Amino acid sequence: MKNFDRQYRLAAGKAGSQGFEIGGDPRPLHISFSVEKADTDSANTAKVSLWNLSPAHKAELNKDDCVVALRAGYGSVMPLIFAGVVTFAKTKLDGSDELTELELVDNRIELRDTYVSVSYTGAVNCKTLIQDTADQMGVTAKFAYNATFADIPNGYSYVGPARNVLTKACETSGLVWSINNGVLQVKKPGDTMSREVYELSAETGLIGTPDRVQISEEDGKYSYGWDVEYLMNAAIDIDDYVYLNSQYVRGYFRVYSVTIEGDNMEGSWTCTARLLEVS
Repeated sequence: MKNFDRQYRLAAGKAGSQGFEIGGDPRPLHISFSVEKADTDSANTAKVSLWNLSPAHKAELNKDDCVVALRAGYGSVMPLIFAGVVTFAKTKLDGSDELTELELVDNRIELRDTYVSVSYTGAVNCKTLIQDTADQMGVTAKFAYNATFADIPNGYSYVGPARNVLTKACETSGLVWSINNGVLQVKKPGDTMSREVYELSAETGLIGTPDRVQISEEDGKYSYGWDVEYLMNAAIDIDDYVYLNSQYVRGYFRVYSVTIEGDNMEGSWTCTARLLEVS
């Protein structure tokens, strides 16, 4: 992978409105961003800095529940890095320029506001329950390649926050759920979403030497893996399979967390990921 021709596209607007997109001009606006994602119950977050936005762009970003989608990469290859809602916006002077700082949270609207109503008589499969809940939330449901779903035998009725239905269905089936970039993901704990494998090596953008890590789980057990840095490849997401191929370690791991940092004018254009052993 070559670390030149840095490209981005940022689209923003209130749901259902036209909004705007920047980044595609011959001389795109200066952008800097940091995105943090993890396989946890906490929402993913991002910070974005933009220089010299137009008054119309700033007005759009200051609307309630403005949604931002950010893509970045090289040339025409720009995977989705983050999609979320603006929770904070500030504009200030930065020398002779004007700097707008944004803080974003992944799918804050769906997690905060969505109530659902479900009712079934007789046995209902948990996958049906999850899919119906996702449909009412207005998000896409994606199920891991090896996820299996139990039946709730004596019917089920519920009115309330969608998160409670999802947790009930997943716990019954021994699964976990999360929302990442507008997609509801359901998988086995500590496992991956698909069998697709990304290789990380010096030839594919790996930077420096992996660092050995050990983290403590809530059940008192420990997980082991490696912290790695590589040239930006936002196609590698949390809960993906990675084959780490370096001088010091070779093996298959899952992406537990990833931080994506970029600046199209200077500085970094990289990812830092924590890779854990697949349970």
